Amino acid sequence: MPSTIIGYARTSTLDQTYGLAAQIRDLQAAGCEKVFEEQLSSVDKQRPELLKSIDYAREGDVFVVTKLDRLARSMADLIKLKDTLEAKGVTLKILNLNIDTATPTGKLMMNLLGSIAEFEREIMLERQREGIASAKADGKYKGRVPTAQRQADDVKRLKAEGKTAEQIMAELKISRSSVFRILRAA
Repeated sequence: MPSTIIGYARTSTLDQTYGLAAQIRDLQAAGCEKVFEEQLSSVDKQRPELLKSIDYAREGDVFVVTKLDRLARSMADLIKLKDTLEAKGVTLKILNLNIDTATPTGKLMMNLLGSIAEFEREIMLERQREGIASAKADGKYKGRVPTAQRQADDVKRLKAEGKTAEQIMAELKISRSSVFRILRAA
């Protein structure tokens, strides 16, 4: 069965029609026989056309995007998508970077991008840990805001003092359902 060249085009908003048209034009010029397109932000949890395009891809197919940011929201997301495609036997092509995972150089470039992303993430986490340690040493780090369950003793005490659920909610800044959940468990 001959391989299919599949394109994926995305813009963040509906008013970016020229950008979407340009991507489709470039994908067709690259030989894409089937193009999936959508107009929504990459921060949206679900990108239905991306999921459909990956599901559509079969072993031996080529998955093409014009730019890296049209496909992935982060390097970790890119590596996950690349691995998903690779597991299906599909190669990835990113036109503006001239990356093609069907070639040894393309695979090397993808691995380098992934390694750099992982390195950046580790540095960011290290800085975050250092910042938290410094803030704790200065007495400025309060940690996570207490949840209602951590205030169960206060809820019970205030109820025993004759306070209404509304008064407990206002004083402890917790929801009505949290107050009643704690009182039911008592």
